[in-house]
Amino acid sequence: MATIKDIANKAGVSPAAVSRVLNHDATLSINEETKRRIFEVAEALNYTKHHKKKPKQTKRIGLIQWYQPEEELEDIYYLAIRLGIEKRAEELSVELVKCEMDSLGKEEIDGLLALGKFDEVEIKKMSDVVETIVFIDFDASHYGFSSVIVDMNQAMSLVAGLIEEKGYQSVGILQGLEYTKTLHEPIEDYRLNKLTHQLPQNVTIDTVLQTTFSVESGYKIMKDYLEGTFPEKFVDIFFAESDAIAVGALRALNEKGIKIPKDIALVSFNDISVAKYVTPSLTTIHVPTESMGSIAVNQLLMLLDDDIPTSIKVEVETLLMKRQTH
Repeated sequence: MATIKDIANKAGVSPAAVSRVLNHDATLSINEETKRRIFEVAEALNYTKHHKKKPKQTKRIGLIQWYQPEEELEDIYYLAIRLGIEKRAEELSVELVKCEMDSLGKEEIDGLLALGKFDEVEIKKMSDVVETIVFIDFDASHYGFSSVIVDMNQAMSLVAGLIEEKGYQSVGILQGLEYTKTLHEPIEDYRLNKLTHQLPQNVTIDTVLQTTFSVESGYKIMKDYLEGTFPEKFVDIFFAESDAIAVGALRALNEKGIKIPKDIALVSFNDISVAKYVTPSLTTIHVPTESMGSIAVNQLLMLLDDDIPTSIKVEVETLLMKRQTH
């Protein structure tokens, strides 16, 4: 039977592109001519896997998370992705096994989904147990593994565009600091780096307030800022690196009687379910969290079913949800 590699060679594209086209990956940017060629080659070679609507029901995949349950509730971004994973696994009749780092290997699994940020010690521990791994919200391509991540270039271009559109000139960052669990290594902040390079030349980042990804930490860091800064020195707009931070910051702003967005504007990131219900409602970058979970499940099953490379990176695009804080 023909394989993904056979189709890729004959169609003149990468195996990853073939796999994503045959599985109708909506996030793939590819022209119709190439897509048609891939399907034609697949049919000519009698490759029929792309006709299947479900993988074999015998698949058993593991899910390992870097967040503990209490951390999920502090910042429900990862909770939303996990629910997307569970929903897709149920749709495909795939058995999903919750795994812990300390007990990896005790459960027999075909492949593994790793949700969150991991260091090289943790990655080695996972790869010693299972060959096929898909990382979610972490780019593991340089380790040779597949990943589903947010397209930060595209996301930060939306933030920069909003800042330019509204004529804001001074920007503050509510930056979330993260560390891996085992080695306690700092995790690179792609949001700040990408935004810095995309802001117009007349716009400056005047303030970076560092905190953790929780409502309470967002509240405290904004309260301290307001108490230590004269109103005429306020930045025009804050970019909060998560909605959890932004919700806490909003509470501090409201308590001080700061008019939003007249005195200080706010744009956030993630678009969690409560973002539209806080007062004022959050202008935020919508991350398709459920889709990320679903794509990861699909990708892992593709890797398990087909003879293709194990390093495919999918970058999902975001949307700007314009509400009341900008």
